[in-house]
Amino acid sequence: MAVSPRRVSKSRKGMRNSHAGIYSLAPLMKCPKCAEQVRLHRICKCGQYRNKKIF
Repeated sequence: MAVSPRRVSKSRKGMRNSHAGIYSLAPLMKCPKCAEQVRLHRICKCGQYRNKKIF
């Protein structure tokens, strides 16, 4: 693996990693069948996705 030619400062490293916290707080929605909190564009544990039975 290549070695970086310059040391990355704490500030620059923090700015690069700033999106990690944003994506961990993804919006949630309620499943219409079981009313459980589910992340958007994901299948619920009961097997529903967009009011259709997937499994």
